[in-house]
Amino acid sequence: MTADARPTTPDSVPPVDTAHSSGAPALALPFDVEEIERRPIVTERLVIRPITADDSDDIWEYQRLPEVLRYIPWPERSREEAHEHTMRRVGSRLLAEDGDNVHFAMVLSGEPSPTGSGRDRVVGDVMVRVASVEHARLELGWVLHPDFQGRGLAAEGTAAVLAFAFDTLQAHRVLAELVAANTASAKLCLRLGMRHEATFVEDEYDRDAGAWLDMAFYAVLRREHLAARLAG
Repeated sequence: MTADARPTTPDSVPPVDTAHSSGAPALALPFDVEEIERRPIVTERLVIRPITADDSDDIWEYQRLPEVLRYIPWPERSREEAHEHTMRRVGSRLLAEDGDNVHFAMVLSGEPSPTGSGRDRVVGDVMVRVASVEHARLELGWVLHPDFQGRGLAAEGTAAVLAFAFDTLQAHRVLAELVAANTASAKLCLRLGMRHEATFVEDEYDRDAGAWLDMAFYAVLRREHLAARLAG
């Protein structure tokens, strides 16, 4: 762990700000991911930082897998198409307005990249999207390479980014939208302290599968998240 890293620990939990929760919402925007480049978020096993062009091959390793594509609205991509997609994400660096999004790589410390680059491997990524500036609402999305599932890494990485969303970005509410059949992500939402708020029946159409999808919505408020961290 580097000296300037910011682990998510009970000691770093800010006091519960009930005034923030009941008063006018105010996201701490604009936010440039350069700050996370300088000071990555470090957990027990992961380094969480903005994705880079060098991550492209690691990301393609899981983007191309059928078990990942099953629940993610991505087309099947070639290596070149995946690189172009990653580069578009790399270029998205600022959170300022509704719809802005940034993507963080979950880098597993001590796990070498299969590319032979000598770098630690990117095993997944987490998205933060501005759902509403006016209402201080953010959205999280995530994906983890199936080979690394079942080890608590998704929970470790998303919990750290969720804390970042509340502590640094000052979100009032953080939500997650997922295919209702994605039970693994649904369980992760509950583990993160989110509640299941709604399921919209046949809300999105999957053109590749030729089928309608039910979409589930989960969310947690800042005061709930901070209280749970203080209690736990």
